Amino acid sequence: MNLSMKWLSDYVTLDTTVKDFCAAMTMSGSKVEVATEEGSEIKNVVVGKLLSVVPHENSDHLVVCQVDVGQEQPIQIVTGAPNVKAGDIVPVALCGAELPNGVKIKKAKLRGVESNGMLCSLGELGLTVHDFPYAIADGIFLIQEDCQIGQDIHEAIGLNDTSVEFEITSNRPDCLSVTGLAREAAATYHVPLNLKKPTFQGIDGNIQDALQVEIQNKEKCPRYAAGIVKNVKIAPSPRWMRERLRASGVRPINNLVDITNYVMLEYGQPMHAFDYRYVSSGKIVVREAEDGETLTTLDGNVRNLKAGMLVIADENKPIGLAGIMGGENSEIKDDTAMVVFESANFDGTSIRQTALALGMRTEASGKFEKRLDPMMTVPAVQRACELVEMLGCGDVLN
Repeated sequence: MNLSMKWLSDYVTLDTTVKDFCAAMTMSGSKVEVATEEGSEIKNVVVGKLLSVVPHENSDHLVVCQVDVGQEQPIQIVTGAPNVKAGDIVPVALCGAELPNGVKIKKAKLRGVESNGMLCSLGELGLTVHDFPYAIADGIFLIQEDCQIGQDIHEAIGLNDTSVEFEITSNRPDCLSVTGLAREAAATYHVPLNLKKPTFQGIDGNIQDALQVEIQNKEKCPRYAAGIVKNVKIAPSPRWMRERLRASGVRPINNLVDITNYVMLEYGQPMHAFDYRYVSSGKIVVREAEDGETLTTLDGNVRNLKAGMLVIADENKPIGLAGIMGGENSEIKDDTAMVVFESANFDGTSIRQTALALGMRTEASGKFEKRLDPMMTVPAVQRACELVEMLGCGDVLN
């Protein structure tokens, strides 16, 4: 379990260093494996502003840039990037800078023109367009964040969290979450725990008119909660959410998918989102699979199901492997307009047997195998609905 220290600060206020926190948590029973600072491989990279961009006199593909990096005089940098112009705000690796993969920046001459640093792309900073969706993958990172010229890049783009990795034993599934570890930290340091009950306003309507849930095997699924979001607006998540997901080892995708991952990390309750239009007759059936049924999961693989495997189905077909992975036939797409949030509790032994039989262990199945608290399903779906309204990405049906 990777814990973002920034995220932890939402729930407990600790006056301590990361080193002392790791030692104290280990001594109180929550063993820390390692603490990692984001962007620790990046040194001497700052925010710069391009004052001018002119063609290189000896090259038809290079340009010469004068760059303000907050020093007394601008510096000159030669680059072959085609997407830069005067006025752009960019990451600048100064001479002596270090980048991921052991890259070190030195003063150089390119086609006879001196270059005193390098303009950086996302990849050169160890980032992707999932971290900054407005950027491009194959050019210089044009920063749109609110930052200052000369500011250290870690602070400027939020690459300054610390991730603490915990070894969670199988008898403590309650610690497979930010709130669970926050509870342990509060007890360890004897400080208040600031947890709030999730709330959302919702819109007029009755969710039971839009969705019916039938649980055919209550031993394997003792609890199932669902929520519906209408008028969905698929878009990138806000920066604060992307940062927390990244620090927790989860790649941001889009707001709806990110919400389910965020809640899983925060509450320890795996969630899934179905596209409502592919849920036949607006009915979800939690049942055992029949021999010969197949399901193409979100990873694109066709799964041959056997009797006894628990599936999430509609009236006609399976649309997900319970507690493991959703089906490709109900995944969220760019034109999705209505979403069903699933927050359920499944028998750990059943999930483990299915995952082993199909050779597909996921983070969700790993959590269910440890037997999660069934009373967490409703708060988790409430939190997902709260985040939908907070991010403005849809209307929650009451």
